[in-house]
This record gives sequence, structure tokens and C-alpha cells, in this order.
Amino acid sequence: MYLFMLIAITVLAVFDIIVGVSNDAINFLNSAIGSKVLSLRTIMIIASLGIFIGAVFSSGMMEVARKGIFVPAQFEFSEIMLIFMAVMITDILLLDFFNTLGLPTSTTVSIVFNLLGAAVVMSLIKIGNSDSQTFSDLATYINTEKALTIILGILLSVVIAFSVGAFVQWVSRVIFTFNYEKKVKNFGIFFGGVALTAITYFIFLKGLKGTPYYSDLKGLLEGNTIVIILSSFVFWTLFSFLFEKLTKKTVLVFVIGVGTFGLALAFSGNDLVNFIGVPMAAYHSYVEFAATGMDATMSMAVLDKKVPAEPILLLISGGIMVATLWLSKKAKTVAETEISLSRQSHTHEKFKPNRISRSLVKTTADLTKYFSAIVPASLVNSVNNSFKKPNEKYITKDQSIDAPAFDMIRASVNLMVAGVLIAIATSMKLPLSTTYVTFMVAMGTSLADRAWGAESAVYRVAGVLNVIGGWFGTAIGAFIAAGVVVYLINWNPIVVIPILLIITAILIYRNYRSHKNKSLQTIDEDSLKDAESSSVQGVIHESAGNIAKVVKRTNRIYSNAIVGLAKQDIDLLKKSKKQVGKLTNEVDKLRDNIFYFIKNLDESSVDASGFYIHILGYLQDMGQSLDLISNVSYKHINNNHKKLKFNQVKELKEIDDKLEILFSDTEKAFKTESFEQIQFILNEKKDVYDLVKSKIKEQVKRTRDEESSPKNTTLYFSILLETKDLLNSTMALLQEYHDSHDSSVEPATIADE
Repeated sequence: MYLFMLIAITVLAVFDIIVGVSNDAINFLNSAIGSKVLSLRTIMIIASLGIFIGAVFSSGMMEVARKGIFVPAQFEFSEIMLIFMAVMITDILLLDFFNTLGLPTSTTVSIVFNLLGAAVVMSLIKIGNSDSQTFSDLATYINTEKALTIILGILLSVVIAFSVGAFVQWVSRVIFTFNYEKKVKNFGIFFGGVALTAITYFIFLKGLKGTPYYSDLKGLLEGNTIVIILSSFVFWTLFSFLFEKLTKKTVLVFVIGVGTFGLALAFSGNDLVNFIGVPMAAYHSYVEFAATGMDATMSMAVLDKKVPAEPILLLISGGIMVATLWLSKKAKTVAETEISLSRQSHTHEKFKPNRISRSLVKTTADLTKYFSAIVPASLVNSVNNSFKKPNEKYITKDQSIDAPAFDMIRASVNLMVAGVLIAIATSMKLPLSTTYVTFMVAMGTSLADRAWGAESAVYRVAGVLNVIGGWFGTAIGAFIAAGVVVYLINWNPIVVIPILLIITAILIYRNYRSHKNKSLQTIDEDSLKDAESSSVQGVIHESAGNIAKVVKRTNRIYSNAIVGLAKQDIDLLKKSKKQVGKLTNEVDKLRDNIFYFIKNLDESSVDASGFYIHILGYLQDMGQSLDLISNVSYKHINNNHKKLKFNQVKELKEIDDKLEILFSDTEKAFKTESFEQIQFILNEKKDVYDLVKSKIKEQVKRTRDEESSPKNTTLYFSILLETKDLLNSTMALLQEYHDSHDSSVEPATIADE
């Protein structure tokens, strides 16, 4: 059974590396990806080399999984194996869950709290089976001092990373400003010297302390810190000078490349323990178990001893990490979260504001006003000048996705600060969370760079709070889940372990399929597109496609609502509600881009803005009418109210048939840009409009004479009145289009004549 458990733990470790790297590894690529100064292929190659080398650096961290959280001597071999099995199952499920959501979480926190939860529950089971021990004896099983040090270190890293990142970025921006190209020519080589010195010293030299090779270099390195730093600064400053002269490129490109390599190396050195620390501890435990006559009750004091690293296993693990980095689709989803929260320009905000984010933003704004009042105006103006963006180009939210998220100054600071902090923790053998550090440094530099302006602050702060909340959720979830799993396994290992492994495989496969289907979703051919033209005629022709799509979708949504109501089909009504939500969201997206549309108009085509704004207003009105029709219909059926009478259903179907013809003619006219047909369609409106009015009159008469259901009456009137509003909005849109098209082509016709 224990051999089977060891094999299962090893297989789980491979999958744990895959799901862990998908979440964690992308964090050290975000700065290089966001700045877009290097191709994605180049970034991946650099990161892959860093991971391979960093895998060797991780051997000093393996002790955390063996004895950092619990006291091994207090547990028997059988109990230790159950703890390790529970930890691997819960760790892989938890990380995969966060990957599917696209939220960055910490593999360090996950493994630490998994170990803590499993060890605490196993300790309580042992205490419960003992006649002499009580709950107060729990401290003898758990390495409380070390566990608290680890947990406090992780929590402090959040504050330290954010503060240091914000401070260094603020100083860098004051020096270089956003118009940094001129300053970089004069001071760039010194900035490159400082950045590269920090990266090489802390990453390579401090990082060496965690490897078995440090003893060979100890005499050369210790006691010569100042000499090494000064020599390194001189070397890298000269290198920066030569690099710029020979390549004609700024040295910041090289800094970002080296920083990505160093951060990948630091990540691998610090985080590899999160994936293979437990399996390696399980392997050493099994070896000792086999060597001592296979006594499952033997004490695991052997785990207290320092065990030599297995370089082959470390390199194999490094290889799996690299392969995952290249192949994982979920890694890209996680990357989008951090990059969008730190983007300098306006973008599609992923998170909705909440009460806490609004309060924090308001408080910060008030404090800023207070400090601005007491700080000399000349100093405030001088600092503000450093943060002015030269020749700011307005791009839409969709265009911002393909544009650099931030400049090379911020990317360099992100990599330098995060790499230094992680390397310091690694040299001290503290399993600090690389996710927390890289994420919070990126958030700190974003704040210092004023990326969180009045337009985006509440969304960005809400996003950060969501991610941090997810981290606490990771800790609590890991602790509880690992405890529950170890309790179940302890009840009957032979039965429960295979069941849990099957459930784990099913859940991972389900999440994989779900994410794959989501990522393969293509843009619906009926989705709306932003107007990009800068002339009235151009906007008219571009908008024609959107109107054809909206009318087509309106026709479908209205018919679904009427048919669903007639047949009392709750699924069809739910589908109608979903379709309306998608349509209104797309119209809202178009309205969000009005600012950029107007900014990019030619001086001679400003009239196009008025036309476009009116068109969007009518589309919004149509969406609101459809929303109310779908909602009242769904609510009526969902609440099991009386079904509509035969005559009511018949009348609604009659209106639907008339509307279908009207909408089909409208769609065809706009799809083929046969604008001369608009007048004929406008003439059709009266017939449908009169039909709706007559049905309202009939329902008034019916209510007085025979209707007995207030709910039916309310529903029927609601649908008829909103149908009237839908008709009015559609016809107003057609009239606006008809008038604007005629007026825009008349001057051209006169000129031709």
C-alpha cells in the first residue's frame, strides 16, 4: 500500500508542477510581456534558461516540507505518508481551481497551509486516541515557531513588496519622467549599472547560499561584499555604455532580459520546493521504511536530518516546469489579470468596484489633497511635471490590449525589486511567496506611476482586493481541505485513497475541458464592432453592420420571449434573458469608446460624433425594452403564475409575426446597405404600431369584462407597452439614419453635378 502511495504522490507531483507553474511562473514574465520590448519567444527562452539553472538553487529550501511545519519525530511512518498524500491531493485541486478562475495565487501559501492543516488534524487524531494527552499537547506536534516565522514572512512580504516597489518606481519616474528617452541617453547607463548590479548580486551571489556549491566559493565571497558590489557596478556601467554604442538600443532592453532571467531563476529556486518538497520527503521516508524492516510504526525522526539533494530529480522537475511554461493555456489567463491591473492606459476592467475599494480611493484622494496643501507648491509642480505624459495618444480599450501595458522604466523596476526581494528570502531559506512579491511589486509601481487614476482607481483597487482575498481563501481553503482529506484517508486508506485519486483526476479533466472550451470560443459573427472611421460617411457605413446585427438579434430575442411565454418554456426564457444581457453589454462597450471615437475624429468630421451618439442611444433604448420584456416573462413563468389565455398568446404571436417581417426587412436593408429602402420600412411601422395599440384597447376591454388575473394583466400590458417603445426606438434609429445619410450624400451629389 505504501509503495502505491509513493507512486501516486510522485504522479501527483508532476501534475502539481504543471498546475503550479501555470499559476506562478507567469508572474515573472508579466513585466517583459507587458512592456513588449522583447518578442514572446525571446522572453520564453530567457525564462526557460532561468528555470533550469534555478532548479539547482532550490535544494536548500527542501527542508521546509520535511520539518518546517511539523515535528517529524512525533509521527509514525504510516501517519506521515497519509499527511503527504492528503497534501498533494488538496494542493493540486486548489491550484487548478485558481488557474481556471484566472486568479494568481501562491503555491507557497498553498503548500504551507496544506501541510499545516493535514499535520494539525493528524495530531488531533493521535491526541484523541491517547489517554494521557490533551489539546494543549498539540504544540509538541507542530513546529509552531518555524510555522509562524514562515506565515509572518509571507504576510510581511505583501506590505514590503508593495511599499518598496512604489518607492523605487516613484524615485525612478521623478528622475526619468515619462519622456524618458532623453534622460536615458544621459543617465541610462548609470541606471543600467545599478539595476544590473542589484540583480546579479542578490540573484546570483545571494542565491548561491541555497546551493551545495556555495561552500566552494564561500572564502572568495564572504567579507568582500563592498568590493564585489563596487566592482560589479563599474563593470555593468561600462557594459551598459558599450551595449548602447554597439546596438544603438537602450540598455533597459538588456536589463529587462536579465531581470526576467534572474526572476525566473529566483522563482525556480524558491518555489520548486512547493511542488517536489513533499514527494522527496515521502521518498526519503519510504527508503528509511524499507531499510528498517518495513515497520509502519517507526518514528520519522529521520526527517530531522539534512538530506543531500538529488540534482537529477531537480533538473527533471525543472524540465517539466519549462515544458509547462511553453504549453500551458491557463498561464496566459492568469497573466491577463496582473497586466490589466497594472496597465497605464484605460482598458477593459476585469473587476467591479465594491464598497471597500470606493472608501479606500476616496480616503486616499482626501489625503492627497491634504498633503498637497502643506507641501510647497513649487515642489508639487516639479513632481507633477515628471509624471506628465508627452503627446498622449488616445487608444480604445480594445486597442490597449495589443499596446504595451507600461514602459521600460516600470518593467525594469518591477523585475529588479521583485528579484532582489525573492533572492534575499531564498538566501535566508524562507519560503516567501514569489506570487505575492511579483504581484504586489507590480501593483506598487502601478500606484506610484499614477496608473490608478480617477477613471480606473476603484476598479484596480477592487481587483487587488479580490486577488488578496483569494490569497486568504487559499490559506483557509488549504488548511480545511487538507485536514478533511487526511481525516477521510485515516478512516480507511485502502478504500478512500483510490476514490480520492479518481475524483481528483475527474475534477482536473473537467476544469481542463471547461477552460479549453472557453479559450476556443470564437467571436460571434453577430457581435458589435467599434466605429473607427473619422468621417460621417465612414461612420454611417460602419454603423450599418452593427444595426443589421442588433435588429437580427432583437428579432430572435423577442421571438424567444413570446414563444417561451406561450409554451411556458423556462429554458427558452432564460436563454432570452442571457441574449439580452450579452447585447446590452456590447452596446455599453460601444458607448464606453465614445470618448476615443470623438478624440480621433478629423476636424472636418465632428458632425459624425452627433450621429454616432444618437445611434448608440437608440440601440440602448432597444436593449432596455428587450430586457424588460424578457425579465417580466421569465419572472412570470418562474413564479408559476397563471399561463396567458389563448387569445392573449394568439395576439402576441400576431404582433411577433408582423415584427419579424419588419425586422427582417430592416436587417436586409442595412446588411446590403440599400439605404433607399429605409423610407419604405418607415412606412411599414404604422401598421405594426396600430396593431399594438388595438391589442392594448382589446386587453382593457377584456380586463373590465372577463379578466380575473391581475398578474396576467400586468404581464400583458408590460409586454405591449415595451413592444411599443421598442418600435419607437427602432423607427427613431431608422429616421436618424435616413436623415443623416441623405444629408451626407447631398453635398457630394451637388459637387458631381
